[in-house]
Amino acid sequence: MAESDWDTVTVLRKKGPTAAQAKSKQAILAAQRRGEDVETSKKWAAGQNKQHSITKNTAKLDRETEELHHDRVTLEVGKVIQQGRQSKGLTQKDLATKINEKPQVIADYESGRAIPNNQVLGKMERAIGLKLRGKDIGKPIEKGPRAK
Repeated sequence: MAESDWDTVTVLRKKGPTAAQAKSKQAILAAQRRGEDVETSKKWAAGQNKQHSITKNTAKLDRETEELHHDRVTLEVGKVIQQGRQSKGLTQKDLATKINEKPQVIADYESGRAIPNNQVLGKMERAIGLKLRGKDIGKPIEKGPRAK
């Protein structure tokens, strides 16, 4: 150890190609020409934004003629809510506060834009005292003991 020279540097091996260089087409061809074993495998959907690709099912849905959409609250129910609310002297905000919902929910139900939710409709029925579901829409709710 005493005779080692600090100024000399011994290189044991050259650096191999970087990952990007090793993957290039030229590097693969050069390795094949030298007779080295080269294993290449294409990754499925690599480097592509697959969430926006069109699949067979998407094309099939596009050709579908029937329009699929959610049912909305009827305008009849919206009018009943509005009349019941006004007869109690409540604003949309007051009714929303009373049933623990946002004022926009009440506005959507009254205008017929809302997707019906039985829980919300039930709370509104109790608050304004009118039926909003079934065949007796607009009739007063009978206040009696609940059947168990």
